Order: sequence, then C-alpha cells, then structure tokens
Amino acid sequence: MTAPSTAPIELRKVRKAFGPVEVIHDLDLKVEGGEFVVFVGPSGCGKSTLLRMIAGLEDVTDGEILIAGRDVTDLDPARRGIAMVFQSYALYPHMSVRENLAFGLEIAKTPAAEIRRQVDAAADILKIAPLLDRRPGQLSGGQRQRVAIGRAIVRRPLVFLFDEPLSNLDAELRVSMRVEIARLHRELGNTMIYVTHDQTEAMTLADRIVILRDGRIEQVGTPRDVYENPANLFVAGFIGSPRMNIIEGVCLPGNRVSLAGSDIVLDTPVPVAEHQAIRLGIRPEHWSIGDRQQSSLAAEVDFAEYLGSTKYLHCRLASGDVVTVEQRGGPDCRSGEKLWLTCDRRNMKFFTATGQRIG
Repeated sequence: MTAPSTAPIELRKVRKAFGPVEVIHDLDLKVEGGEFVVFVGPSGCGKSTLLRMIAGLEDVTDGEILIAGRDVTDLDPARRGIAMVFQSYALYPHMSVRENLAFGLEIAKTPAAEIRRQVDAAADILKIAPLLDRRPGQLSGGQRQRVAIGRAIVRRPLVFLFDEPLSNLDAELRVSMRVEIARLHRELGNTMIYVTHDQTEAMTLADRIVILRDGRIEQVGTPRDVYENPANLFVAGFIGSPRMNIIEGVCLPGNRVSLAGSDIVLDTPVPVAEHQAIRLGIRPEHWSIGDRQQSSLAAEVDFAEYLGSTKYLHCRLASGDVVTVEQRGGPDCRSGEKLWLTCDRRNMKFFTATGQRIG
C-alpha cells in the first residue's frame, strides 16, 4: 500500500457500546496529517478504547473512521496502514533484537535484502544497532521499548498509535523516552496518536491534546491553549501539576462577585444572576505574596514543599478553601505563617457552579 506518511485521521460520529453501556458518545475529531495528538484523561474515560477502534482492535458501534481519506471502519487492522506500540513490549524472548524487528516483514514475505535494509535503518534511528544480536532478556526496559517501537517503524505505517508505552518504565527512563519519541516524530513526520493518563507526557509531547471524560471530548487544543484557557472546571483541574486553585464565590448586584467569604469584590466578565454561586480559578504560579491590599486574601501556610528552585505552599484561606502557591526564590515560609495573597485580574478564570467557563 502506497500513501503519504502524513495521513490525516477523521472520526465521524463515532460511538461504542458494550451491550447497554455506551462508552464513546457520538465523537467527532480531525487529526491533521503529520500531527502528534495525545489522548489524555482519567482511567475509564475511553481513551484506550478510542485508540483501539482506530486500530481496528475494537468494532465501531456507529460512525466512520477515515485514514488518509479512506473509510477503514470495517477493515482489518493489517489493512489500515497503522502500527501500534503497547504498554507491554510483547517481544519474542527466544529471538534476537534483529529477529524481533524482522519478524513482521518475514511474515509479509518481504525480500531478505529489503528486510536487512529496513531493520538497519530502524536500528540507526533508535540507536539500538549495537543491540541487534542480543535477546530481550539482556535489555533494559528502555531498550526493550525502543525495540518495540522499531518493530513498528519497519512496517512503514501511515499512522503510529501508542497506548501508554512508557507506563512500565521508571521516572528517569520515562523522561528520556519522551525525548526519544519526540525526536522520532520530528524525523519520521508520520501522524501519531498517543494515549496516556499522565498529563505531563501530554503537555510535553503533543501538538494538540484531546482531553476525554466519560467517552466525550471536553476540550481539544495545543498544550498552551488547554493550560491557559481551560474550557471548564474539569480541564482546569486535570491539566496542570499542581492543579488550578478553585475558590468559591457568590454573585452580588451589579455583576460583581464576593470571594471566599471575604470582603474582596471583583467585577465578573459576563452578566451573572444575583446570589448565584461562582468559582474562580487561579494557577499556583499566578499568586503573589506581599503586604495587605484591598484585593488581598488572608492565608495561613499548612505545609511547604521545597523542590529546589521551586517551593509549593499549601495554604488555607479564611473561608476554609485550600490553595497552592508557587514560590520561586524569596524567604522560606513555614507551617502556621500568615500571608497575604493577590492575583492579577488578567490571570483569573471564572466558572459557573456547574463548571462551565464564563470568562
């Protein structure tokens, strides 16, 4: 099959049900050719099921899946032009690395010279050429994952699908493998879809992030978009570590809001009903610590996390709301210390009590 490596993917009203239980709900999505898109969300949100539907490993209840403009909804996985990398390496333990890489090509009756060329090319890209004569049991976790990715590369797919490929690695290896996968995308230019529950992986790898909850898309955007302009409280709380601070408020006459049971009153970005509950979102890095001002909130430090160049202060407001403050430099703060917190109005996000963004 000959087709461009920058194959777009389109999902049209895709639905998946297991008997009476619907897990993917009329989902529409376009992935541009050559784009690196990450599906992220909590356990049970449907991200792996959606990936398996694209791969052909799960049937589609309703809707269409197109790859490079071709309807592949009912095609077998082998005819879709995809290669998948799983959380488990699934290598053949009795075969060498070279034999593992070549196995799929041999099954497809690829000429021996072409197999050698493709295996050597994949080994060079992944820097595993010195490992070709070893067996999987002689490799580290990161090396085995490289071999699993190499097995996908030699198939020359239109699309790479990654299903939580780094979950079995330790923290240091995950960081280095993220760099390797980003470099691989840059060198190959293929369309890639990557599933993870780790929002750090999503933020560092993605051209665009698809945030899922309960089988529905909550927001699609660049890492900067979803971090700086979350569509709702779920996205605000899921993207970012530490998560966005949420402070309770109540609406007053004149489209104003009183925060956290204090005497601080702010103008709301849109008209709101009097006495309506409202929530204010502030990222930890947007707090400032200083002297008391008209717009300051009194806080007491519950716990201070020292992380080298950054400190996180977990503080309790007079209302009982707990907020996290990112501090870079400055004097150390200790448990029980009293602070005054302020935030620039431009960095505040307003949400309704049901979680919808209003400004």
